[in-house]
Amino acid sequence: MYLEFDAIVFDMDGTLVDSGQLHQNAWLAALNKYGIPVDNALMRSLAGVPTKDTVDILVEHFKLELAVSSEEINDFKENIVRNTILDYVKPTKLAEFAKENKGKRPMAVGTGAYTEEATMILKACGLYELIDHVVGADQVANPKPAPDTFLRCAQLMGVTAEKCIVFEDAQAGIQAARAAGMHVVDVLESLNIRNDYFLD
Repeated sequence: MYLEFDAIVFDMDGTLVDSGQLHQNAWLAALNKYGIPVDNALMRSLAGVPTKDTVDILVEHFKLELAVSSEEINDFKENIVRNTILDYVKPTKLAEFAKENKGKRPMAVGTGAYTEEATMILKACGLYELIDHVVGADQVANPKPAPDTFLRCAQLMGVTAEKCIVFEDAQAGIQAARAAGMHVVDVLESLNIRNDYFLD
């Protein structure tokens, strides 16, 4: 499958890993604690955007004046994620595709999560050993929807962007992959992989 490409890049949350409930649980706790309204459609549209950037967007969107910094909210949410990973995450059917390609083509994960968190999630799902490189939002100047994450993956794999195929579920990630000049597969549309995240 997709043999015309020399390297594979996976988004993590909602693509290689079913983690919608992990993040929804953590977000609901954080939003409720800090008095930020919950808008399901808005939260879905921000899938793939790093936590701190999501907080900044929410504050701007709702015209909020918070007594705490976005960094504090980020840390609160990420702490819940770390403490509840094993309760919620599992691999998607793309894990089989990754196993089939181990040792045949280089593979990377390019995610809006931070590298430490991504590594923990991949290890919890038994996927970490399959992946050659993990590029989190903390490794690039401009995370998704900018192309930097995926371009960094290509650089680490030693493959040009046009020879990479990207698997993504979120619009921010699809936009990032296209901006990077990579072929992108929308996993919901093409593979029926659905992330159960802030669904109405």
